[in-house]
Amino acid sequence: MRVAIAGAGAVGRSIAGELLENGHEVLLIDKAPTAISVERVPQAEWLLADACEITSLDEAALQRCNVVIAATGDDKVNLVVSLLAKTEYGVPRVVARVNNPKNEWLFNESWGVDVAVSTPRLMSALVEEAVSVGDLVRLLRFSHGDANLVELTLPEESALAGTQVGDVEWPEDTSLVTIIRGTRVLTPSREDSLEAGDELLFVAAQAREEQLEDLLSVRREDV
Repeated sequence: MRVAIAGAGAVGRSIAGELLENGHEVLLIDKAPTAISVERVPQAEWLLADACEITSLDEAALQRCNVVIAATGDDKVNLVVSLLAKTEYGVPRVVARVNNPKNEWLFNESWGVDVAVSTPRLMSALVEEAVSVGDLVRLLRFSHGDANLVELTLPEESALAGTQVGDVEWPEDTSLVTIIRGTRVLTPSREDSLEAGDELLFVAAQAREEQLEDLLSVRREDV
């Protein structure tokens, strides 16, 4: 997979390093000469250019990329890069960094963004996830279809503890994608049983989140 990353700061370089370790091709783009640190990520391609300029993106051959990541520290730049990548080059997947949570509402399909990653929101979600049992925590928002990646740790008193996945009447527009049980990561099948303390990851429509939380948190004595 070929990935272009706009923004070669600490965030962009860290993403590049992870992708390279997983065997992907990576191109880092930045207009600041001081950001071009080839020795820090020598396996990547580097381009000194303004990622908001069509000529620069032509030089980067963005049409060959499977994914574009707008990872600069400027939300305006990230929006422009996302829009150009999607509308001018038809990049299948565009991921954008949100620096200011107040701008998060802009990072949607209208601006070409498939996945928006808000660092402050993600950090707060991880804190919530670490301390919350029985409460739904939104980890990531997907622009298309108004869906979110959400997590809930199944409480001891949940009526669903001991129930097989296939026997649960899940809300519409929700999908259980992973069960994290201790150090194990499970791909759920219909025969798997839910256990108290399981971390459950769902992709769910935002309108179904409250219904999903109610279902998972209902106490045994209330049933």
